[in-house]
Amino acid sequence: MAEFIATQKEKFPNYYCKPVAAFGDPKAQFLIVGLAPGLHGANATGRPFTGDHAGILLYQTLHQFGFSSHAASIASDDDLSLINTRITNAVKCVPPQNKPTPAEIRTCNRYLQQELNDFVDGGIVLALGRIAHEAVIRALGLRQKDYPFAHAAEHQLPQFQLLDSYHCSRYNTQTKRLTSEQFAAVFATIKAKLNA
Repeated sequence: MAEFIATQKEKFPNYYCKPVAAFGDPKAQFLIVGLAPGLHGANATGRPFTGDHAGILLYQTLHQFGFSSHAASIASDDDLSLINTRITNAVKCVPPQNKPTPAEIRTCNRYLQQELNDFVDGGIVLALGRIAHEAVIRALGLRQKDYPFAHAAEHQLPQFQLLDSYHCSRYNTQTKRLTSEQFAAVFATIKAKLNA
């Protein structure tokens, strides 16, 4: 992966091209786990879900439910702030073809494990897609078969609740596998749980 990132830095010298750190409130009760930085998104900007198609729906929905100060994330140095929310990825560096290998997912899992260890007890984690879901379960040392991924599924884990959504990728939204209404329904559930 390091070789791929170095190649991208040569091709796109103004891109961030480093591991992308989590963004948002370190003490948040709501943590979103995505897949990996997009080549022309977070890999370029240095902020999760910023600069690519997936971020459009994510930040609009975050704003709609009061988790973000703005409905769009433009750049890592804009004035957008997250409210009681943090965003990270299962894989921290941009993978070739925007699809991480199982080895890359395993290698990065220790970073996600640390983030989850630091996450507040009783909070809510939203996994965007199966890979993010499985990375969360792996990081906690739990058995995958006990916590199957499904859109809008809810799992009570020892430290927090895990909710699932299809990833807000361009493919999923254009094929209508994930509609904005379905995505908003997941966030409405999360908002209600946090307010309870």
